Amino acid sequence: GYARSAAQRGLKCIIAGAGGAAHLPGMVAAMTPLPVLGVPCTPSTAAGLSGVDAALSILQMPKGVPVATVAIGNAANAGLLAARIVGAGDPDVRDAMQRYQDGMEETVLIKAAKVEEAGYEAYLRGDC
Repeated sequence: GYARSAAQRGLKCIIAGAGGAAHLPGMVAAMTPLPVLGVPCTPSTAAGLSGVDAALSILQMPKGVPVATVAIGNAANAGLLAARIVGAGDPDVRDAMQRYQDGMEETVLIKAAKVEEAGYEAYLRGDC
C-alpha cells in the first residue's frame, strides 16, 4: 500500500533499504511509477556477506523493474541522489544541492591542504 499510493501522496522518489538477499527495493519498484533507490545494508549478524548479497539482490532486478543502487551502507548517497532527481524539476531543491556540492568542494580543498602540509601518514593517523 505504501508504494502503490506514494505518487498520489506527493512523494517524488523512494529510498528502500535491503539486507541479506532481501528484495524490498524491487518489490517497491514493481508497485510504483516513481524512481526507487536501493540501499544494500550490512547484516546485523556475522553470518552475512557484508552487504554484498544485498547489493547483488538489488542489482539483479528483472527488465522492467528498474532500481538505482548505491554503495553498501551508503544511505547518504541515496538521499543525495534523490535530491538530484527531485531537483531536476524543482529549482529550489536543485539550488540547495548546488550549495551542498559547493560546500563539499571547500571541504575537500581543506583536507587536501592538510594532507600536503602534514603528509598523508599524519593525516590518516588523525594527527592534524
